[in-house]
Amino acid sequence: MRRGQRGRRRRGRRVAGRLAEWRGGLVRLRGMTGNTGFGDQGRATVRTAGRSRCGRADERGRRARLLEPDLEHELGVDARCRLDRRRGPVAAAIAESAGLGPEDEVAGAAVTAAGGRELREDRQTDRQPESRYQRQGEKQRNEPGPRDQNRAWRGQPPGWIVRPTPHVESFAAGVHSAVKGCGEQRDPPVTVIPPSPVRGITRYARRVSTETDSTEAKLRRLQELRDEARHAGSAQAVERQRSQGKLLARERAEKLLDPGSFFELDRYVRHREAEFGMREKRPYGDAVVTGYGTIFGRKVFVFSQDFTVFGGSLSEVFAEKICKVMDLAAKLGCPIIGINDSGGARIQEGVVSLAGYAEIFWRNVQCSGVIPQISLIMGPCAGGAVYSPAMTDFVLMVEGSSYMFITGPDVVKTVTGEEVSFEELGGAATHAAKSGVAQFISPDEEACLEDARYLLSFLPQNNVDPAPYAEPSDPASREDAELDTLIPDDPAKPYDMKDVVRRVVDDGEFLEVSERWAENLICGFARLNGHVIGIVGNQPRALAGVLDIDSSVKGARFVRTCDAFNIPLVTFVDVPGFLPGTAQEWGGIIRHGAKLLYAYAEATVPKLAVITRKAYGGAYDVMSSKHIRSDFNFAWPTAEVAVMGPDGAVNIVFRKELEESADSEARRAELIEDYRERFANPYVAAERGYVDDVIEPRRTRPVLADALETTLTKRERRPPRKHGNIPL
Repeated sequence: MRRGQRGRRRRGRRVAGRLAEWRGGLVRLRGMTGNTGFGDQGRATVRTAGRSRCGRADERGRRARLLEPDLEHELGVDARCRLDRRRGPVAAAIAESAGLGPEDEVAGAAVTAAGGRELREDRQTDRQPESRYQRQGEKQRNEPGPRDQNRAWRGQPPGWIVRPTPHVESFAAGVHSAVKGCGEQRDPPVTVIPPSPVRGITRYARRVSTETDSTEAKLRRLQELRDEARHAGSAQAVERQRSQGKLLARERAEKLLDPGSFFELDRYVRHREAEFGMREKRPYGDAVVTGYGTIFGRKVFVFSQDFTVFGGSLSEVFAEKICKVMDLAAKLGCPIIGINDSGGARIQEGVVSLAGYAEIFWRNVQCSGVIPQISLIMGPCAGGAVYSPAMTDFVLMVEGSSYMFITGPDVVKTVTGEEVSFEELGGAATHAAKSGVAQFISPDEEACLEDARYLLSFLPQNNVDPAPYAEPSDPASREDAELDTLIPDDPAKPYDMKDVVRRVVDDGEFLEVSERWAENLICGFARLNGHVIGIVGNQPRALAGVLDIDSSVKGARFVRTCDAFNIPLVTFVDVPGFLPGTAQEWGGIIRHGAKLLYAYAEATVPKLAVITRKAYGGAYDVMSSKHIRSDFNFAWPTAEVAVMGPDGAVNIVFRKELEESADSEARRAELIEDYRERFANPYVAAERGYVDDVIEPRRTRPVLADALETTLTKRERRPPRKHGNIPL
């Protein structure tokens, strides 16, 4: 290699080294332009054009550029800076921020040389030369050349962020003392952070570790944020919640789930509203706690509304957190449990909060019949917020502290003039006994959470997985002689159908659904030989077991719930018909009664039925008869399968004969007894195959257990259609 070429390359390397110094040394206190003198002033193009002594352009100097076009646009400095032979590059930029003029050339050169040495020391620390030739090259590049004292930059430098260390008050103050000649030159102990990484640019800067950058400090900060999120509500709000005997949102979630299994999601989320002074009130979590855990070892997702934060009102991020766990539950096939304690939509966010409600409603519909949805009402739930629990599978309420209504007592009084309390209008007892909105009510919150856990033990994870099986301790072959004498000899005398259910199912355990509403029909969950079953039965102790509007709706909803989650149905039939009267006819008994019929006919799960006594008229068809594709139908010897009861039938069929008879009462009794023997029995239906077998009552459990095992492999195809049109 010729000597001239080697010289040009050395000079090019020195130019590149000075550019690196400029990159590493120029700083700007971002956000403090008034103190430093640096500001955004447009674009900056910094070029070098070093020339050799013989006048020819140095190729390396011409190629070396401090900023590429992308960086030029990002930094936005409106000056073109070129190499100057009078002042050092670092000194020129920093002297301007320190209030120094261009005449301080010697001091500027000193700062430049010091900055260059610092940068070279960093490079040597990061990469040690591996050979003698490399060490010589490093030494040659690191030694300050004769031009180091004469270089300068014109214009303002691009932006860097400087964080002063505790050793000096500010970077500019340290540089000012150095440039003014205060004795020995010291490197300013600062932390230099580039504004952002840019393609093609390598930034050299020394980062001095401080106390706030340590791992221990970051862990402390994390714990502080967690504590702040956990205690987002004010002390006054927490105390008010405690005084009402109510748990906090996280306490509810943790008590609902298995101990230590709750994992919280999105605890650092905060609302985005800036109006009405909301910018100063941004608690972590934003009034709802979301996450997942386990119940009896099975994964579930949960959200718990926090009334101590903004009254539990729903905001945009509030809804986003709930939607997130609902999406995860649907995607992963896990139940979703919502604990409601909210004052409604957040007024400050306006229509955004209403949109959040609609997003939740839409997900309720998408998850319906796919995963179990359970709502726990543990406080107020008013306005549009009530529709989300109403579309879930089960609603549980707490007596004395939970309320659900569309409009509150004040609005009711204003519009209708009625004076009604919160409890009377939308309390737990009201919705459990009158409206049927709540399937379960509990005396306190702890009992409500336990009821939710017990309910979930009967439900599958999703519509594909089977319901949880429990190894039975009760033998499937067990017979109960008490059932043989349970039915009274007098057909008009009532008995308790729940006694029949408890003597048939495993260990007598029966979880009744909507126990206080439409008591003439019982619905609930139990186990038969370890398998979960849904029980539907007429209750002779209430309205003689007739079907009316409320019982039809109650039964239809329960049957469809069991069918959605592959839970076999067992029906105990003792129905004299539909309840007559103008109130029922005008209230739509035809339409509502058709719902129960539709639900049974639509169900494809195993369907078993036992006729214990009466099965009259159209109600016989509705209650899981063979004609709407029940799989196995059994009858006790006391069963009466007919169009109507003997009394009514005799009065209609033999009306003329009775009118002409001399002793009509004796003749009527004779005809009734003859009709009962000939028609009011299970054997006429058994002759035609409408009843598969007539069994002794004591054998009900083993017969049903065997039939259930037989039908567990049932597969039934539905006709291709979008969906049926149930008479809602």
